[in-house]
This record gives sequence, structure tokens and C-alpha cells, in this order.
Amino acid sequence: MSTHAAYQATGTGPLSPDRNVYGAFGDPQHPRRLVESFRIPVRSGKAWTVPAGHVVRLSTPEGPQVADVNLWNLHNPRERFWASRTRQLHAAHVSTFDRLWSSLPYMRPLATIVADSLQDYGVDTEGGRVHDLLGTRCDPYVNRLLTGIDADNHCHSNLVRAVAEFGLTELDVHDVINVFQCTGLNEQDQYFMKASPARPGDHFELFAEMDLLMALSTCPGGDLSLDMWGEDKADTTEVCRPIDVEVFELPPVLLEGWTAPERSSYAGGHGLRYVP
Repeated sequence: MSTHAAYQATGTGPLSPDRNVYGAFGDPQHPRRLVESFRIPVRSGKAWTVPAGHVVRLSTPEGPQVADVNLWNLHNPRERFWASRTRQLHAAHVSTFDRLWSSLPYMRPLATIVADSLQDYGVDTEGGRVHDLLGTRCDPYVNRLLTGIDADNHCHSNLVRAVAEFGLTELDVHDVINVFQCTGLNEQDQYFMKASPARPGDHFELFAEMDLLMALSTCPGGDLSLDMWGEDKADTTEVCRPIDVEVFELPPVLLEGWTAPERSSYAGGHGLRYVP
């Protein structure tokens, strides 16, 4: 007997954005104005701002490379991307029309995926899928745990350095969406990573539902075709590549059918009663 998703909405709603509206946001035939572009070099990180109603395009100019991405409400960084709830509401690997949800008590979409050149990858013969929410960023703490060695060359550290200029600290860096990363669970129900299937020019686009702060690390594991830990651990330098970032302003006519999401309207107080 097959099982069904535990988190199911009644009728239509925020889990199912209007595909006609959001499809137009990611349609390259519609005009859009480039307002910012930059390349994030190998094994580094960068943070940047994105105005509401803009589209962010991440791409692999030189071939496969994993990008670890964090998102925050620009004006209130306590509202930030919630990877585990996004995984429950949509899937462990996301694609076009899935949304990246924010933390409690806000509980609303920070961004919506509007284009994905790898959306037809599906499930490979080993059970791998792309754009991972199962795992999280590599970090020096787990590296110390696994190897006994201190090393700063990890996504967590890249993100910590990237957000410092915006007044955020290590405590603000949180679980990521691993764009272009191919992962799954093996027969022992253990997390595995394998070589990214991204090709030169593959892309992944997000529509900003509010003013965002975004940060991205070009993973020091590169395309993950080589093991980062264990007996077969290898030098991954040769499989590391840059990530291109472009921010586009959409024409006002395209945004006529869009409304910025409101924070959760829950007002129950969690059952707490305050006695004066």
C-alpha cells in the first residue's frame, strides 16, 4: 500500500502558487532588466540583497558545482529560511513552483522557485535527486569530529564570513538549500552525496517574495564527485568551479497578479494564559 504526504492543504492556497503568474516570472521570453551580476569564486562565499519582486538566477558557468544557499528577511533576520518545514511541505528535493518557507512565527514563503534547467533529472538509478533539502552545509565542527583536524574551508565558514558585513554572526547561519547537489538515502537509510549532474550554463531561479538577504557558498567539495571524508577522501580542488549570480527586475505588468505574502495569522497564544 502506498503512503501519501502527511502535510496536505485543504483546497488551494499558499502551497500551490498560481502557475500562470509564477510561470511568467521564470519565462525567458518575457523582458527583464539585469540590475546586478557577479561571479562567486571557488571555495568562497558572498552575501547580497534582493528586492521583493525580483528574480535571482544561479548558474554553473564552467560546469557542475554545488551551491549552499541561505535566505533571510532583509529587515528582520530572525525570519529566515526553514529547510525542514520546506521539506515537509514540498519535497526533500525541490524544483519549479516549490517555495522556500520561513521560520516561526512568520511561516510564509521567502521565495518561490520559478525556473530550473535540471527539473527533468528525476530519480537516477541510485536514487539520487537534485536541489537537496535532506542535508545541510559542511562545517569545520563535523570535520573535526570526523577527522580530528581543524579546517576553515567549509560552507558554514564561507557563509559566516559572507554575512559578517551585514551585521550577522555565526548564530545567524542556518540550514541551507543545496542547489545543484545530488543526494539521496541508501539502503541503510543513510545520507549519500554523488556527482552533480549540472552542465555549463545550467540554472536555478528564485522569485523574491519579500526583500531578501541571500548568501551563497561555492562548496569546497565542488561537484561532489570525490569523497570529502572517509578512507577514499580525496583532494577536491580539481572539481571546484564558480557560481554566477544575476538579479533581474521584472516589468510591472508581470507583477500585477502577485501579492506579497503576509506573516502567519495564528493568534492562539500557544495556550498560555497571563495573570496580571
